[in-house]
Formats: sequence, C-alpha cells, structure tokens
Amino acid sequence: MTLTFHGAAQEVTGSAHLLTLDDGYKILMDCGLYQGRNQDMEDFNQTFPFDPAEIDVLLLSHAHIDHSGRVPKLVKDGFRGKIYATHATRSLCAILLLDSAYIQEKDAEYYNRKNDDRREPLYERRDVKPTMERFVGLPYDRWQELRPGVEVQFRDAGHILGSASVTLRVTENGKTTTIGFTGDVGRPNRPILRDPVKLPDCDYIISESTYGDREHELPPNELARFLRIIKNTVARGGKLLIPAFSVGRTQEIVYLLDQLESSGKLPRIAVFVDSPLAVNATTVFGAHPECYDSELQTYMLTDNNPFGFNDLTYTQSVEESKALNHLEGPAIIISASGMMNAGRSKHHLVNLMEDPRNTIFIVGYCAPGTPGGKLRDGVEGMRLYGQYHELRAEVVVMDSFSAHADRSELIFFLNGQQDTCRKVFLVHGTLDRMEAFGGSLRRAGFGEVVAPALGDVVGL
Repeated sequence: MTLTFHGAAQEVTGSAHLLTLDDGYKILMDCGLYQGRNQDMEDFNQTFPFDPAEIDVLLLSHAHIDHSGRVPKLVKDGFRGKIYATHATRSLCAILLLDSAYIQEKDAEYYNRKNDDRREPLYERRDVKPTMERFVGLPYDRWQELRPGVEVQFRDAGHILGSASVTLRVTENGKTTTIGFTGDVGRPNRPILRDPVKLPDCDYIISESTYGDREHELPPNELARFLRIIKNTVARGGKLLIPAFSVGRTQEIVYLLDQLESSGKLPRIAVFVDSPLAVNATTVFGAHPECYDSELQTYMLTDNNPFGFNDLTYTQSVEESKALNHLEGPAIIISASGMMNAGRSKHHLVNLMEDPRNTIFIVGYCAPGTPGGKLRDGVEGMRLYGQYHELRAEVVVMDSFSAHADRSELIFFLNGQQDTCRKVFLVHGTLDRMEAFGGSLRRAGFGEVVAPALGDVVGL
C-alpha cells in the first residue's frame, strides 16, 4: 500500500492524506481547504491531484474547515462514497460547510465585480445537501468495517467538539498493518472537552506538529492574565477584540467569561459574540453533552447554561454587527474569523486598530500572510479593504488558549508507540516546527521521523 500527502505537508492547512491499498482501494483522510495567501498554493483548492470519483471512502478527523472545507467540492467533482465522522463532527459540518459555501459565493461575486474575467465559487450552498447525505456518524472507540480486511476506529482527540484521531487496521496478503492519524490533538485539562485519548499501537503514525516546537502557558496563569487584559482595557476605556474561530475557541472563551462572571471577578462590561456561525455552533455544543468533560458536567449542576450570562449578547444580523462600531464605552467583542482574514472580525479590526485605548487579543494560530499572522509578526500597520491602517491598538498574543497540544503534550500523546511504530510522518506544521518536533521525538526514543513534502508518495 502507499500513502500520499495531498495537503498540510509542511503547511498548517489543507489536510488531505490518501492511502491506496494494493488492489487500488482508496481511503482519503480529511479533505481540507487551504487557508492563507501563499501564491504557490493558489491552485490548491481549485483542483484535486487525484480523481475524486476513484476515492472509495472519506474519513474526517473533525469539522474545522482546514480539514473538511473541500468535501463539498469532492462530492461535486465525482466522489460517491461514504463519509465517516463522529456524530458531533457531522452536526458541526452541517453548519460549517454551509457557511463556507456562502463565503465561496461572496468571494466569487466580489472578484467578478472587480475583474474582467469570471471566477466560479469552489462550491455553492446547494452542494452541501448532497454532501451531508453521504455522512455516516460513528461513536468513539468502536471498530467499523469499511470493507473486508479494512477497519477504522475513532478516538476522542480533545481538540474541538467531535474531533477524533483515526486508526486504520488493514489486512493485505495475510498481514495486518495499523496506521494512525492523530488529526489535530487537543490539550489535557482544558475546559469543556474531555482529554485526548491515545492511539492504539500503530505501525505507522501521521502526526500533527502545529506547536511541536514550544510549550504553552499554564492554565492558572492563563486565566489571571486574561482577567488582567480585560481590566487594563476597561481602565483605558477601550474595547477588547478577540478574533476567535466560531467552533471551539469562542465557546471556551465564553465559558471562561461565564466562570469569571459567576465568581464576581469580571468587571461590569458588555460582551458580544458577533458571529452567526458561533451562535449556531453553540447550539450544536448544547446538543452533544456526550463530548463534555466531568468538570463542565459538574459546573452545569449550578449553572445550566455555561455559554450565557447577563451581560452577554449574541448578535446575528449585519445591522447589529455594524452597530458595535458606534458603541460607547468599554466592551468585549468576540468575532470570527480567528485569523481576521474574513468575516466580521476583519471589519472590527479595521474599526478598532487605530485607537490606542483598544486591545487586539490573539488567542490562536494565524497563518502567515493573514491579518492575524501579520499582527503576530509585529507589523506597524497593513492594507485592509484597499486602504492602509496604522496599528495603534495594543496587540496581545496568548497561545495557551490554543486547542492544539504543545510539544510536551504531543510527546505524551504519542509516548508508548516507540516499540511498535516504524515511522512517524509529521504533517500540519511549518517546516521549522516539524524539524524541531522531529528532534524531540527522536530524543524520546522514536526511530524514523520524516516531514513529507506536498505530493510525496511513501510505500508502507
């Protein structure tokens, strides 16, 4: 059998890994959208390097768009197999893929207004329904036969609601080989979700490496620092913009604010979640308590709504969002997208970045070239919507909110595989972080650790 890396290879987006068995049976793990401004990747989302009609089955690790965002295009271009995912991932994909389709439509409309040549959207909202009809929901920790001699198991990855590692058990020519794909590994002891569950013993592992070169801030310092940032912004009379992904990060931040409010520590301040998608995603969170950790279940005995409190408002309409531009006094605005490359957070950035009273609070990874990535790199200003904007607001970066495991947490997740694993393939990370993490794994007792490039084919 062969393994081909069709995405997230020395990159952090566009996850897609193709396992081809000796008889030609093809299993695609993830089908993500490339997010970023790398000109070399301009055609990545437009064309598949394989024939979608030849893919027999798709396995989704989780619903984030960089892992699921090209699935409607895969179906549109000829894929007719089943899509296996956890039940919560299926629920989230139903809203995330519709939102993604809407963005594709609007991006194409904008491009066509500004240019002589025409651009078609990758897919449209009408393409999502036939896509969702191909989903098959699976529980965690149960082996599912895909066909005779091929089984899959999902285990809780603790990254976002419904996220999973993917383990394939393949029997060919009387020999059984186990391939593990970590998906995106979450962090232990984080709010809302259960801790990541380790993979079964594997012969080969495809491992993410997003934060494989660093350690995150510890949670006790995190909450205290978060409260300090809020108080400093309130003291200046400013607004705190928290660009956050609508799924996972937004609910975690709201839950932490709910805890601060319940304990009387949160200053009196208006809080807005300005993202229709986040509103819908929060509803999905409420429908899947099977994913909650014991701490949240206990908390809900005294607060049955951990995603809502008196000073919190969820805004849906464009008019409500625009009204926040004229809001008097301090406020917290949580808005998507997390990288500020699209959505309402990009508009809020334009409105808030030139006022020194305000704070831009970055709580997760931002791809290079995106507005968030530029802010992380320390730019003094940037062009947005055709106009240059000087940065006068304070920028605070705090990676401890990341839903990705750090170096020590990734090593802990993989530890115990040293005796069985023949090779580790690092994906979902920049090359410098992969190289650093590869060195850490070798020091931890792993043998061959490689960072495949896009399009690399490896025999297993």
